[in-house]
Amino acid sequence: MNKLIFSLCATVLLAAVPAKAQDTYDLVILNGRVMDPETMLDDRLNVGIRDGRIAIITPSDISGDQTIDATDHVVTAGFIDTHFHALDGLSLKMAALDGVTTGMDLEVGAIKVDAWYAAKQDAWPLNYGTGISHEGVRMQVHDPEIELPDWADTPLLVGKLRADGCADGVCGWSDTRSDLDHLNQILALMDEAYKQGALGFASTVGYMTGGVTTFEMYKAQELAARYGRLSAAHVRFHTNPVTPEAPLGTSEMLANALALDAPLLVMHNNDYGWWENEEKLQKARDEGYNVWSEYYPYTAGSTSISAEFFNPESFKGVLGLEYKDTMYDPIADKFLSEDEFLKTRAEDPSRIVVVFNKDRTKWLPYWLRMPHMTVASDAIYSGKGVDSWDLPFSDYLGHPRTAGSRAKVLRLGREEGVPLMFTLAQLSYWAAKHLGDTGIVAMQERGRMQQGMVADIAIFNPATVTDNATYKLGEQGLPSSGIPYVIVNGQLVVNESEFQKVWAGQPIRFPVRETGQFKPVTEQVWVQNFSISTITIDDSGARPAGVSAEAKQ
Repeated sequence: MNKLIFSLCATVLLAAVPAKAQDTYDLVILNGRVMDPETMLDDRLNVGIRDGRIAIITPSDISGDQTIDATDHVVTAGFIDTHFHALDGLSLKMAALDGVTTGMDLEVGAIKVDAWYAAKQDAWPLNYGTGISHEGVRMQVHDPEIELPDWADTPLLVGKLRADGCADGVCGWSDTRSDLDHLNQILALMDEAYKQGALGFASTVGYMTGGVTTFEMYKAQELAARYGRLSAAHVRFHTNPVTPEAPLGTSEMLANALALDAPLLVMHNNDYGWWENEEKLQKARDEGYNVWSEYYPYTAGSTSISAEFFNPESFKGVLGLEYKDTMYDPIADKFLSEDEFLKTRAEDPSRIVVVFNKDRTKWLPYWLRMPHMTVASDAIYSGKGVDSWDLPFSDYLGHPRTAGSRAKVLRLGREEGVPLMFTLAQLSYWAAKHLGDTGIVAMQERGRMQQGMVADIAIFNPATVTDNATYKLGEQGLPSSGIPYVIVNGQLVVNESEFQKVWAGQPIRFPVRETGQFKPVTEQVWVQNFSISTITIDDSGARPAGVSAEAKQ
């Protein structure tokens, strides 16, 4: 009832502020169903955009230099993806046509963050952001023989640089444990990235379970917490189908986050044990902690064929899977036998494969209804290069989640009877809310369809919007339909269902700062801070019941 009253009040307030007759706008959106999950606004209204922001939302007539007739369409905040490896032209084009206005890589992240942001400036159609790569800084420390480029993100980190780090027979980045000297080197590199504006700690610890100790994870989260920044991770033991291992990776990072009172994003929480993780996250949010998770709406995952959990002893022995039934090679367009897997991995260790999980079919309807479980695609790059804007969609080789995650969630929500406002919160508002609460100003003014906010907007037909990409060769990159307009910072990036080469994207980034928060970890400092020598023993909790402190004295 309170939400209904709020929605009605918002509509009345908008009606009470009519547009002035002489007002004109850069772009107007007329006759659309304007929906905003934060205020619960849901009404037929007109929207005026000026200087990249939503200048007005009104029932009054307005005009502008450009006009979109949004009759029978929803007008809402553009979709925000926190797990975004679509880092080349073809993949970015597909994501834009799926309604994405902001794509951030908070899982793999990047190294040399300042140069990473500089490379994206005036070159991206969508807003962009990154965390500091846990994997990348471990490469720098444990595989010093690797020749590093000016900057690196997912395509290089999980492809060539991983392979280079393993070329001597020792994968230092994944298997070598850090002593205190190594740990301090890792933390110092992370600290430099935070000074350069990195959004948080981005960890692929699930690929480095042998090398990353729990103490390293805690100290990495602690450093991010000193800046007030989030930690986000592909957690340890992800995809493990048994208890207790499956939920332990989330429990590890959640315990750290609660101890540090720090933000946490559990990435693709869409495998065994997700229900336990979600219950813990919900209870933690009830206590005021800024913690949340994400999913993508597919029954198969995708990653590099060189991942350690694809080794036969893990894949068959621990996971209990057979290659010929579950591992699909989208390039060869077939399922791989064990021998074919071993041969392909040896020849092409950066190859992306798709792995099916039948249990996700029964779990997916629950994810569509899970509060604060946001939609994040794990969208993967096409491998066709940054300048692949003009390639046909049939050239894309990979998981269909890059092209269709958002439209598929909208379609499934429609078919499953999920309230549309709830789905929109999963697609935009909750990600913006949680990230904004870490202090990211750019997220505090996105993910909301409100006057004064940045004009990142998706316009879609709720009755027809659908995904078209499949796992079949030639169809893996087919764009979604029913999302004819996508606006980024006030500029049309998708116009009448056609992608526009408009470099409208802006950085999602913390301000650059001169001073850092890194404090070297030493045995002496630890003892000084936490040993009994500095802890005063008091009688708290030791008094007999009913005896006051004064009486005891």
